[in-house]
Amino acid sequence: MDFAYSPRCEALRQRLLAFTAEHILPNEAAVMAEIAANRAAGNAWQHLHLIEALKEKARAAGLWNLFLPECELAPEGLSNQDYAPLAEIMGRTWWAPEVFNCNAPDTGNMEVLARYGSAAHKERWLKPLLAGEIRSAFLMTEPQVASSDATNIECSIRRDGDAYIINGRKWWSSGAGDPRCAVYIVMGKTDPEAPRHEQQSMILVPADTPGITVLRHLPVFGYDDAPHGHMEIELKDVRVPAENLLVGEGQGFAIAQGRLGPGRIHHCMRSIGAAERALELMVARAASRQAFGKTLSQQTVWQERIAESRCAIDQARLLTLKTAWLMDKAGNKAAQGEIAMIKIVAPNMALKVIDWAIQCHGGMGVSDDVPLAMMWAHQRTLRLADGPDEVHRNALAKLELARR
Repeated sequence: MDFAYSPRCEALRQRLLAFTAEHILPNEAAVMAEIAANRAAGNAWQHLHLIEALKEKARAAGLWNLFLPECELAPEGLSNQDYAPLAEIMGRTWWAPEVFNCNAPDTGNMEVLARYGSAAHKERWLKPLLAGEIRSAFLMTEPQVASSDATNIECSIRRDGDAYIINGRKWWSSGAGDPRCAVYIVMGKTDPEAPRHEQQSMILVPADTPGITVLRHLPVFGYDDAPHGHMEIELKDVRVPAENLLVGEGQGFAIAQGRLGPGRIHHCMRSIGAAERALELMVARAASRQAFGKTLSQQTVWQERIAESRCAIDQARLLTLKTAWLMDKAGNKAAQGEIAMIKIVAPNMALKVIDWAIQCHGGMGVSDDVPLAMMWAHQRTLRLADGPDEVHRNALAKLELARR
């Protein structure tokens, strides 16, 4: 295994670091101020003009759609291994991935359309998503069942002539709060009597289809994540053309597994960036604050925590790079054990480092004067998103037992 950055990756990494230093970090407060102003005006759910302006700069800089490999509509896409250090840089600021059109859930949805969509699907939905003209949401999780087991899904997708009729309730539909969200990928059951993993299907649903009601937004540890948002959505007798079905009936579970592999490792790449940012803030704070006659950085407890943070971040980065390398070389299925491992390791590692950084900042750490509280909320959520830790540990244990 060779984890050296390729020449293309290194060139993009240097450009992305420069872009981040010039345009992302200096605008953190301004983005939060624009969100606050929208909220104060009574509508937090509108796109941010500052981010839209930065998108044009990112596109002009050639830092666009870097996440999507082997897609003729996005030739700029990178391998997983080349993308990893770039996603890490984007992960240092929670809203930065959108600037580069590399944000979830759009990335996963674009991968689904690129892999499984028809020519008509790609023309109608993938092209505008790749251009950053629209947004999308992924509707899988449901409030009435344990969604950690995707076979529990109850939402029905019933054939009716040349259409399908959809009924169900979904929640944690990330991205559905954005007014530019134009399409949902909905997972539901087309045949409850089929074998367990062949009951589910996925279908494309325009967000303005009659019968769709956005019931509420769901805050995460008090954050509404506007204008992105996580919504609870009711689908009542929603009718869409039969050609909106992806691949065919009974293929939903297979599509979900294909979608979630890259999505999981992208989250982990960004988690490492968040942890690096937290460590930088911790070091700066420890060096500048005095207590009991010494700076915090001169006190053994903080030296130990800084050292442990460096060890943990580098270990997680190496596991991420190994996973990315294996996905590129052997495919997502061959890397399922490594994907499970890094999905367990990276968010837990980031939470530990961010928690120490919060502690080092004292009262400031839990305020919005520094980004640590929001970073912690996002990382804690990742222990549930795209499968909870327990599911990944269970899958990993089964692979290990089978191996022996």
